[in-house]
Amino acid sequence: MNEEDTGPPNKELYALLHLSPEASDEEIRKAYRQWAQVYHPDKYQAPHMKEIATENFQRICEAYEILSDETKRQIYDIYGMEGLTSGLELGPKLNKVEELKEELERLRRMKEQEKKLAHFRPSGTILANLSLPQFLDGDGIMRGMAMSSEVHSQLSKSNTIAFGGNLEVNENSGGGAASLVLRHQMSSVSSIEFLASAGLRGLIGLQTTRNLSQHSTATMAIAMSLRDGSINLSNNWTRQLSETTSGNIQLLLGVESAISVGWEKKDERMSAVGEIKVGTNSFGASAHYTRRFSKKSHGRIAGSTALEIEVGGGRKVSEFSTIRMLYTIGVRGIFWKFELHRGGQKLIIPDCHGIRDLDTQGFVDIEVLLSRNFSSLFAAGAFIIPTSLYFSLKKFVFKPYYRKREKQKALENMERTSAQVREAKAAAEKAQQLLQNVANRKRNRQMETGGLVITKAVYGARNTLTRDESRDLNDETASQVMDVTLPLNFLVNDSGQLRLHEGVKKSGIMGFCDPCPGEPKQLYVEYTYRGNRYEVVVDDYDELVIPQEVHRI
Repeated sequence: MNEEDTGPPNKELYALLHLSPEASDEEIRKAYRQWAQVYHPDKYQAPHMKEIATENFQRICEAYEILSDETKRQIYDIYGMEGLTSGLELGPKLNKVEELKEELERLRRMKEQEKKLAHFRPSGTILANLSLPQFLDGDGIMRGMAMSSEVHSQLSKSNTIAFGGNLEVNENSGGGAASLVLRHQMSSVSSIEFLASAGLRGLIGLQTTRNLSQHSTATMAIAMSLRDGSINLSNNWTRQLSETTSGNIQLLLGVESAISVGWEKKDERMSAVGEIKVGTNSFGASAHYTRRFSKKSHGRIAGSTALEIEVGGGRKVSEFSTIRMLYTIGVRGIFWKFELHRGGQKLIIPDCHGIRDLDTQGFVDIEVLLSRNFSSLFAAGAFIIPTSLYFSLKKFVFKPYYRKREKQKALENMERTSAQVREAKAAAEKAQQLLQNVANRKRNRQMETGGLVITKAVYGARNTLTRDESRDLNDETASQVMDVTLPLNFLVNDSGQLRLHEGVKKSGIMGFCDPCPGEPKQLYVEYTYRGNRYEVVVDDYDELVIPQEVHRI
């Protein structure tokens, strides 16, 4: 996984000057003066030392030039170095922060638009419904199947078209339909869509959406059936209740009038969805809860007034694919359901509510009816057997396979970037040479007063920097880390404290480098303070403040 794609924006210039991204102008000037005292070329007589100083002094001057200029700093904070080299006019035309933001946002939208216009976005679904009792009776295992396909295309900056079709077969009946959706973006806060479908569910309709405020959206739609001429109206209001929670109210008027109230809560670790629906002759409620255990695995439980309970879990098997197994028990019977989510393609099985309306992403869902009749023994076995099989396969097959695959990827990445890493390490080691005298003086002063002394600091690949492994690195793992004890001792302030700022990638710190490009990284630190030993491990973008009692060994 490429950490640059998922981490915060690279703040390398702040790391270079050892500054917080919120640093004031005075703090930036002070940091520049401190680093200039160390790396100014006039301080060195030896040609090789003067060359090292000149190279790093130029880096410091470039960082200061950008961060001390309000306009350039604003561009860098939003878009990094790419923003500074994108051809923006930094003259009187963009002399206000608001104007600058507006221009940068315009350029961003233009780039996104170019990507959209460059290709179509196809999607498809295949649905299969299997029945074990039917198979045992000799009638075949397939109960039904459905297929659909859809293509989205950006016609212009404001217009999008989507067209598709579907076929559905259920036992001895079947049918098909073709659909067309034309969407026009009327403004930055409103859009209108024309919908038409012919075949199994023939209809024509019109839908409009508008952002009422920063946190509220309203959608209104009208549709007429081509089969019986009936008209249906719908209104939907969505409100962002907090950063992680939203609520919605939907009103349907027509052949089957109903009102529904729902909510959704979603964050990095969990998601929960609930809905209550009241119709003319019906009432229903449903809820499901999903918990993410790690970046690759999650569990789910769901229930509804249809007297069904669904439990299961899933795991990410590749960058684009996720598999999930669910166990359902209810009035319809006992089911196993297998799902495969794949970018750009779907395979689904219908549930008790019929074929679901899914997003245009790859998805496979196979539902197997095990029994129409409830049996406590059969129900327990249907749950325990696949669960035990999953955890056995996970321990003895999946985990060893993924460890081997990740190790192979890491080795390939090392071979591909070896020259780049060697060059970066050589530059970092040269930068450390000029820090050595000051770092040693600070270290000796701290030792005399019983202050903060960094005894060991290693920066590199996350999987090599557990507290045990960091003490004994072999040749293979040593190439993925670098010793940064000296630059951290240099950064200890006169008060005997060290702080590395949150949101700043540590490879940009003077005397550091990236020893494993594209891999998640950590920093391991051992230190002494007032005669006691401490150790701590922090992720690449996390804040580090030492000394702290919680780090004590």
